[in-house]
Amino acid sequence: MGYFDLGGRTAMVTGAGAPAGIGAAVAAALAEAGAAVLVTDIDGDAAVSVAETIRASGGTADSHVLDVGDRAAADAAAAAAAELGGGAIHILVNNAGVTAPAMFPKLTDETFRLTFDVHVMGTFHCTQAALPYIPTDGTGRIINVTSAAGLTGTLGQVNYSAAKAGLIGFTKSLARELATKSIMVNALAPLAATPMTETIRTNEKFAANMMARIPMKRWAEPAEIAGAFVFMASDAASYITGQVLPVDGGMVM
Repeated sequence: MGYFDLGGRTAMVTGAGAPAGIGAAVAAALAEAGAAVLVTDIDGDAAVSVAETIRASGGTADSHVLDVGDRAAADAAAAAAAELGGGAIHILVNNAGVTAPAMFPKLTDETFRLTFDVHVMGTFHCTQAALPYIPTDGTGRIINVTSAAGLTGTLGQVNYSAAKAGLIGFTKSLARELATKSIMVNALAPLAATPMTETIRTNEKFAANMMARIPMKRWAEPAEIAGAFVFMASDAASYITGQVLPVDGGMVM
């Protein structure tokens, strides 16, 4: 089981401040596996709280305020992560996200751009900022969070689906560029009961449509998703790159 030991490695997780979110669960799981984790979020107090919880459980963590839409802020966060890790960032998890559900005729320029600014531009900013610190010894991992929405589309989320599909192209192209440097680039497409999915889960029309598509007929808890990130960050995934792994109860097969 040493394949999954992340001792001596450092991770930076974006959008990890929501205590019931995927990012916080992933940060905690990476820390439990032995990584030192920089918890980042646009809500600085929330990031501090998650980092404190990790430390209280015996893990190593620090926090940093990060608006992924701000390139200078991404540079500062990457530098802080590298400092936490003795000069290296072994694992970058681009998790920061936002939703603005609406049927297509009601979408606005602002809500369409918002999803791209956070998901696509945010991933671009953080990845480019972190890349100089990512080792080329086979331990480097870039893990992007996409969605079934980017693979199959979903009702009332053309903006979100388009942004998440863009991340899949980003992942595959960057994986080809970095493969010879032994930096693995993959994406996960999770589905979990989080604050970000609350609108979908509580809107009768959206919720019924989603549940009809999930063979397991339930939403995952964030902790159920986190193990897949540990896998992708670990030596067990040393020969996997350019892939999209759905963790969604069988919704995408």
